[in-house]
Amino acid sequence: MWKHYIQVTSLDEAAAALAEHGAKARLIAGGTDLLIEMERGQRPGVEVVVDISRVAGLDTITEANGWVRLGALVTHNDVVASDVLRRVALPLVQACWEVGAPQIRNRATVVGNLVTASPANDTISPLMALGAEVDLISASGESRAVPLSEFYTGLRKTVLRPGEVVEAVRVRPLAENERGIFLKLGLRRAQAISVVNVSVVVKFGAGGVVESAAITLGSVAPTIIRVPAAEAALVGQPLTAETIRAAAKAAADTPKPITDVRSPAEYRTEMVAVLVTRALRRLAAGTMADGLPTDPAMLWGPTPHVALAEPAQHVGASPIETSINGRGCTFHSGHDKTLLDFLREEGGLPGTKEGCAEGECGACTVFLDGAAVMACMVPAPRAHRAEIVTVEGLKQGDTLHPIQSAFVERGAVQCGYCTPGFIMAGAALLDEHPQPTVEQVNQSISGNLCRCTGYYKIVEAFLEAARQRAVQEG
Repeated sequence: MWKHYIQVTSLDEAAAALAEHGAKARLIAGGTDLLIEMERGQRPGVEVVVDISRVAGLDTITEANGWVRLGALVTHNDVVASDVLRRVALPLVQACWEVGAPQIRNRATVVGNLVTASPANDTISPLMALGAEVDLISASGESRAVPLSEFYTGLRKTVLRPGEVVEAVRVRPLAENERGIFLKLGLRRAQAISVVNVSVVVKFGAGGVVESAAITLGSVAPTIIRVPAAEAALVGQPLTAETIRAAAKAAADTPKPITDVRSPAEYRTEMVAVLVTRALRRLAAGTMADGLPTDPAMLWGPTPHVALAEPAQHVGASPIETSINGRGCTFHSGHDKTLLDFLREEGGLPGTKEGCAEGECGACTVFLDGAAVMACMVPAPRAHRAEIVTVEGLKQGDTLHPIQSAFVERGAVQCGYCTPGFIMAGAALLDEHPQPTVEQVNQSISGNLCRCTGYYKIVEAFLEAARQRAVQEG
């Protein structure tokens, strides 16, 4: 897919590489969008990939000077796990929870979601409603802060200049008298692209009267948009049924959405009114956080972020030195592949399956430095100086992992094609939640598809594995 893969240890190195290679280079962090686009031939001019995913210090969430700052490598799961963001930026947490599945949220970054600039991307609308700004740096050392409302110039277009990199995104914390919420409509319960998404932030004054409001809509225009007419309908009014109805109508009257494979325009327009109504009702009732799990399945292991000690470049036969299932390995080919193809072809490990090659089915789930990821959405060079575990590496000697035994005993194996991915998700879940609830089991497999039958036996196997493990550990 690429000719030259560069892993950097600082954003200065990344900016310099982008400046050197120009239009032939693209930055990658999680890569959950870029890899699919390259596989589909949608990035024909890209020959150089600059990987910042292991730069130290970019994965932090900090609160200071009236802002909450998210570094460029903060993932969606980092946001979901953040007590700070749950307290002061609830809409962003809700949006991140709606993105993909655990394996995707372990890789995909919030900043990457912003830079991709799709109007259907879930985190843009809450960040815009929260008054976010992005911090940019360039190879020349210049830095600037841009309000997110001014960051987009059109469909998938931003104000980023050649050689410029997003260092962080910052949001203003919600005040005591402010409430916010994110709602999304998709075509399925998980792994769904937004048909419409809505973020609402309201500031209340005395007597519950609205002092100010921000309403942003996603997936209804070329960029995320605000709806000033709907916001104005709220200001100076309490959140009564009449006020909510007027604001929802004004919101639905604003965009002129397109018809596409996910929805006709008329349905999107109607759903804008429905989601704005639901959001305002929940803000009025103070039930904004309902439905957001307090102890979700993350599948991210003990060390989800591992920095790279020194830069590395992969071109031609340059080595990829890695550990697979506890065994040190060096490969001189495969640097231009996905981790999925690399493991199967260079590693000779067929247990990791290709079902979709676009992060939809979970059949290629492996552990990367302890975190469950979709191998089809990870570049092979990311294995350099990393720890990889595949389904072949779960058993200890001749003893199966409890989740493997439980799949056999509970009849959870059907055709078997999806089974390795489910087993990897189950092993990660049991490490994280030794006695998971049914809800946590369902969360852990939201990124895994079985096309043979229902999931009842699979869920039973997860619970049986937890019981077996408890017995083994006394």
